Amino acid sequence: MTYGRAAIPALAGGLLLTALLWWAGASADALHLQGTTDALGGRMTADLQQWLTPWSYDPPDSVRFGAGVLGDIGEPAGAEDGAHYLSLHATGMQIRFAGVLLLFVPGALLLARRLPPVNGRMPALLLAVWAWGMVAGMLATAVSAPWLIASHGRGSYRFLPQLASAVSSGHQITVPAALLAAVVTALVARVSVEGAGEPPRRAVPKRAALLAATAGTAVVALSLVVLSYQPVAAAVQRVEVFGGRFSEPGELLRTWLLLGGWDFPSGGSAGRWLLYRTADVLLLAVVWCALRWLPGLLTRATVPATAAAAVCATVIGLLASQLLQVVIVCVDSGTRWGLDRFSGLLGSGVPAALTSGLVAGVVAAAVLRAAGDTDHPEQREVYTSAHE
Repeated sequence: MTYGRAAIPALAGGLLLTALLWWAGASADALHLQGTTDALGGRMTADLQQWLTPWSYDPPDSVRFGAGVLGDIGEPAGAEDGAHYLSLHATGMQIRFAGVLLLFVPGALLLARRLPPVNGRMPALLLAVWAWGMVAGMLATAVSAPWLIASHGRGSYRFLPQLASAVSSGHQITVPAALLAAVVTALVARVSVEGAGEPPRRAVPKRAALLAATAGTAVVALSLVVLSYQPVAAAVQRVEVFGGRFSEPGELLRTWLLLGGWDFPSGGSAGRWLLYRTADVLLLAVVWCALRWLPGLLTRATVPATAAAAVCATVIGLLASQLLQVVIVCVDSGTRWGLDRFSGLLGSGVPAALTSGLVAGVVAAAVLRAAGDTDHPEQREVYTSAHE
């Protein structure tokens, strides 16, 4: 698929994703209406407020009424200063929504070009764009966070921990919004690719593909097993490398690198601990299978395309493991605890998936290129669909 044909579905999906997140943020005011708690329940209302508030243009009370802006908590700000902070908050939200569009379109363009929805690639493109939509939402919150932090008047106080909190917020609502945007992107791409001709069949080195998938999965396993081990994550959080107001980067590092938290069983049975670890196994299995199929799915296994696809595979694997964890909690502890886990867990860990997925994709592309030159022609397999 040419860049011109791929740009149409990428732009359509980006506009839809931005509009959906804007609509979700604009709907946050409805949760404050009388009777909402009676209709939805206190717990559901609180969860929805937590999901939608990061995408709402409506400024929080601390910005609207100037609480804490000039120093002591509760000290009202002057009218001029209050207007400046309100303007800063509005600017941050504009950057956030513009960031969603500007970050989604290039990734979706690359994916639609290298994963055209023909020869069985439609599910792969749908899942990849879905994952990229979640990544774009996370990056948009990170890029716009400094303006929103400064709008509270406390930008110099624990800036990096505040940035970590901002990065980890608003991820739940991006999951369904990105899914709808991915469906539209894939459907428009299917229409755009008609008449463009079938991409040529590619001879894929079987041994090189296996080695590349294993090497890339090992990178993700390093993040999942080592960096997500609670003592290691705690040690990362205690890191102090800068002086002054930037002396607390540990919380940001931990948030950015934590793919999933785990520890050895204490007080529980080993069987129950192993049951919860099946979610981690599922994540690695999804990543390995995706990296194994990527050389045949991509029209050209370039480093940028492989890295972007590896990021998407890691995000999809992370989402699958989170859903499995929710099911396990529901069976083990009851539906209530499972829904509570679902509320806080869904869509989290995307920063770590982005980091480890990028490294895994680059490693897989390098191994594929290096090992592919050593394979004999008879050891190559020709992919014509996602199932072969």
